[in-house]
Order: sequence, then structure tokens, then C-alpha cells
Amino acid sequence: MVYERLLRPLLFGCSPAAAHDLGLGALGILDTAPMVRAIEMTLSDVPQRPVECMGLRFRHPVGLAGGFDKNARVPSALLALGFSFLELGTVTALPQAANPAPNIFRLPADRALINRLGFPNEGARVVAARIGARRASRPFSAPVGTSIGKSRAVPVDDESRVLADYTDSLRAVLPVSDFVVVNVSSPNTANLRALQSADTAERLLRVLQAAAVDAGFPRMPLLLKVAPDLTDEGFDALLDVVRRVGLTGIIAANTTVKRDGLKTDAGKVTALGAGGLSGPPVRERALAMVSRARQALGSSATIVGVGGIEEASHARAYLDAGANLVQLYTGFIYGGPLVARTIAAGL
Repeated sequence: MVYERLLRPLLFGCSPAAAHDLGLGALGILDTAPMVRAIEMTLSDVPQRPVECMGLRFRHPVGLAGGFDKNARVPSALLALGFSFLELGTVTALPQAANPAPNIFRLPADRALINRLGFPNEGARVVAARIGARRASRPFSAPVGTSIGKSRAVPVDDESRVLADYTDSLRAVLPVSDFVVVNVSSPNTANLRALQSADTAERLLRVLQAAAVDAGFPRMPLLLKVAPDLTDEGFDALLDVVRRVGLTGIIAANTTVKRDGLKTDAGKVTALGAGGLSGPPVRERALAMVSRARQALGSSATIVGVGGIEEASHARAYLDAGANLVQLYTGFIYGGPLVARTIAAGL
């Protein structure tokens, strides 16, 4: 309530990029051992609804999606707010800046965001070293995974370089991750979604599985993050690959390039330009994909649902559709720092 009445209007008075930086800055102040302990003591009644999957235990199903803490700056503070797991990144083998600004926009009428950031990060090795140092000094209180993507400088049509690029990132993050997300579905890296074609995805996933084994992490959970814009036929083909290679599971779904059914004026939306749309407009499609994935992959696969979750009823719909876990991003921006706790309590 305080967030929606006081803090959100202040943050939304800034540009989305500035508000994000302010939020990370505030969390950075909190991301120290004494402050984290103080938050955890104050918010000690985190609701419990345990989930076991991927060989890991989660105190409840509600986690934070990739894209918020791209460089692993504030993981302990985020966990102290009540998330049951984090997906850090997305990181790439080569460090890279964001796409030209402005590159993130709010659609308040839809409680949605459009972003075209394009995996800005300090590079997989730097981020992995930061995660490793944090784990060594004060272990995380819940599972923390890392998302890996393709470096912008690597052309998507040079498959050998793409495979090597993803493998470099994977090797960097394996020792410091509880799970790894393979992101081939962001719309903000040119032609990245071509990697979702069944044949290419299978080659990529088999190479990454082999690399994990060679590095001494044969049981590392690997999840594939997919786009909501896949056709049902394309999604079924990708699910067949996931099943055939024995991947741990999937995350459904990433942001969409579609702009259907928005309350925001169409002219304004068009003027904002390209980028991935997140939030409630994605929910219906993501829910359908979760249900379809569960039917295709059976009970043993891990399925993470993400898209438009703002309250417990939304999370429950994903769980009822077959998800083991759910993730927030846009719901965190609109709902505030305690939204994960509120949703978990409602479950």
C-alpha cells in the first residue's frame, strides 16, 4: 500500500531506466550482511509452500525472473524481500552495453513494460566471479541460477561461434549456479530467436549438456527459456527436442513482440518502437504454453511459468496449468518490494 501510494508515483516520475537504477541503488544499500539479517528478522514470517524440483528445494513457488539483476549486484537483498529463488543475468560471454537509449518504457494502463535492452552485462566471467565471491562470504538463503545468452558481436548464422559463445558463458557460471537458464528467446538481440528452430536448438542443447559433464557438473539443471510468439507447431517441435535430449525443463515465456489487445493508445505504442512486451498482456499465452508443455513433457520435467503474475490468483493459475514454479519481473516493478511475499501468502 505504501509502495503504490507513495514510492511508485515517485519512481514512475523518473524514466524507467533511472527508476531501475534507483531501485538497484537502494537494494545495494540493503545488500550487506547486517542489513540482510535485519530485513530477514523484520520479515521473518515468509510464507512456506515448499516445492521440490530440479533436485532443489524452494520454500515457496515465487521467484524473480532474469533481467532485473543482470550483473548480480543485489542477490541477497532480493532474497531477503521474500523471493524463493533468483534468476540472475542474462549474461553473455563478451561484456556488452545496452542497446541505444531510450530502451525501456512503461505502459501503465496495461501494467506492462516494453524493453529493448539487449542483454547489457559485464560479461559472464566477471558476473560469475561476483556470484562466487558472494557465495563464499555468505551463502545464499535460497537457490540462485544464472541465465546465459548470445553475445551481440557473434553472428547468429555462424553456428560454430554461437555454440562456442554459449559454451564459454556456461563454463563460467556452472561453478556458482544452482541452475542455468539458456535464453534463446529474447527479441532484443538480432535474430536470436532463430536458435529456437528444432534442429539448431537440439545441437546447442546437446553441446551445453556435454560441456556441463566435461566441466564436472553432470547434474546441473538446464532450463530453456522460450518465446510466447512461437506457433503451437514450433513450440511442439521444441518440446520434442527438450524431451529427446533429456533437458531439465523450460521457462515459459519470455517477452512478446506482439501488441494485441492493449489498453494503451495504439499510436503511442507504435511510437515507442520495437522491443519485448511483458506483463499481463503475455499471461494468457504463457499459461497456454505451460499447460501444453506439461502435457508434452510429463510429470518429471520442471516447468517455470512467467508472464503477468501480479497476485496469488495469477500464480495459482500457472500452478494449476502445470508449472512447478513461477517468476515475476514486471509484477515486481508495479507491485513493489513485498509482492513476492504477498503472492506466496495468498497461495
